[in-house]
Amino acid sequence: MARDEERLARSRQEPLVGGLPDVPGILTALRLTPALGVHLRGLADELLVDDFEGATISRAQREMLATAVSAANDCFYCMDSHGAFASALLERSEAVELLPMVDEIKQGSSDGLDPKMQALLHVARTVRREPLDLTAADVAAALDAGASDQDVQLAVLIAAAFSMYNRIVEGFRARTAPTPEAYRARADEIAEHGYSDGRVAAAPGRS
Repeated sequence: MARDEERLARSRQEPLVGGLPDVPGILTALRLTPALGVHLRGLADELLVDDFEGATISRAQREMLATAVSAANDCFYCMDSHGAFASALLERSEAVELLPMVDEIKQGSSDGLDPKMQALLHVARTVRREPLDLTAADVAAALDAGASDQDVQLAVLIAAAFSMYNRIVEGFRARTAPTPEAYRARADEIAEHGYSDGRVAAAPGRS
């Protein structure tokens, strides 16, 4: 089944777990309790938005890592939303030529990206699949390509955190959109304000 057909089929599935808020994707977990929403949004900000001392990768590149992990986990909600967030950030930067790479990442490819990002994507995808398969050679390859220790740390942290987010969405079988375009409006908000800003957190029913 082609990726678009898989996405459409997934969008037709109803939640498996009762008592969830009537919102899509990870918002179901964010709104179960106020504290859970604060912590899950805060983790996203820490890994994808806030300064991470010693890291050299951009916010857009961090979102690409989240997109890659979510794609490998077949979580269309997280893959498409974070792909949209990466694209919005690229459009605001001087790296708009990388926009087509977001779709490549969704397909499991790293082609067209620089060696550092390719190496970090390999780290993230490996940790997503089986963390004990990550080797010293994988880490050394990332460092040799120009990544810092903190870049590798972020790749591991994003892989682990987004595997959790993905499994929450899919375990609940939370609603997800039939097309990636559904996430465009929120992408501009995330690019501007991050995840914990009140203007984003309070937006009702947004995907």
